[in-house]
Amino acid sequence: MTDQATELTLEVSRLIPAVREKLFDAWLDPAMLAQFMMPAPNMSVPEATSDARAGGRFLIVMRVGDKDMPHAGTYKTIDRANQIVFTWESPMSPVENSIVTLDFKDAEGGTDVRLTHVRFPSEESRANHEGGWTRILATLAETLGS
Repeated sequence: MTDQATELTLEVSRLIPAVREKLFDAWLDPAMLAQFMMPAPNMSVPEATSDARAGGRFLIVMRVGDKDMPHAGTYKTIDRANQIVFTWESPMSPVENSIVTLDFKDAEGGTDVRLTHVRFPSEESRANHEGGWTRILATLAETLGS
């Protein structure tokens, strides 16, 4: 583990025209996760599970063509309609203690969703995840935006 990995952070945010509770719940609902957790075009999510409680685990299997990429983690914080914090275990970012924090704030026209992801193995990995998370938030907005 390099010191660089501990320093690399990304933040993306999006105003989504939906209420906080609806957006918050989408991140904990396996059926909803399967609809928006697609960081690249031509992806699908054939499997998603969520034990939505602090200490609970989730699994999201992202599929491109015939290749499955399992992503998993443990929920650290679930503060209804305000914040979700979870570990991120990804074959694309094999770093221990990679943490994602989602903050939900009321805003004019909907909810501001801010995603902060810390610890990446390289600048390239961070850049790839920034693009992926940006696309995921855009797909969430398309899926749930009113």
